[in-house]
Amino acid sequence: DAIAKSFYNSFDAPVIIVRPFNTYGPRQSARAVIPNIISQIASGNEYVSLGDVTPTRDFTFVEDTCRAFLEISTNENLFGKTINIGSGDEISIRKIFDAINKIMNSKSKIKYENERLRPKNSEVERLLADITLLTNTTKFKRKFNLEDGLKITIDWFTKEENLNQYKTDIYNL
Repeated sequence: DAIAKSFYNSFDAPVIIVRPFNTYGPRQSARAVIPNIISQIASGNEYVSLGDVTPTRDFTFVEDTCRAFLEISTNENLFGKTINIGSGDEISIRKIFDAINKIMNSKSKIKYENERLRPKNSEVERLLADITLLTNTTKFKRKFNLEDGLKITIDWFTKEENLNQYKTDIYNL
């Protein structure tokens, strides 16, 4: 960010620093929490292995993230600025699990595993995008709420040809 900002300041380079928050959707890495939960439930696991479920995240469906990038890229008034892409809402990992479990009509439970905890002082407890600049300077409006985005993501991941590409044990990826 600092180097990009330096080029903007020194050479009037048309730089915009874009910070997308947690983007999710089809084809996302299985190491990410949403596909990890989906693949474990879709594999018929009675227990879904997770670490700390209290941190909150600002999740944005991939199509909304892409549309925000396009809106930002055509706005010359944003040169030299840093802009966040997110939903402006936060949800805990626990509540994401609950939402996925409900959409998938599952009765899976969480199995807390210490091996899945992040090292002390490395967990970010709360990520919430301030999207004021995005909403005030572009025409961007979210098209997908969390539930709709999760349904599309679940539909993609649970197709047999896609589910077979993802292992449910994150340590064996």
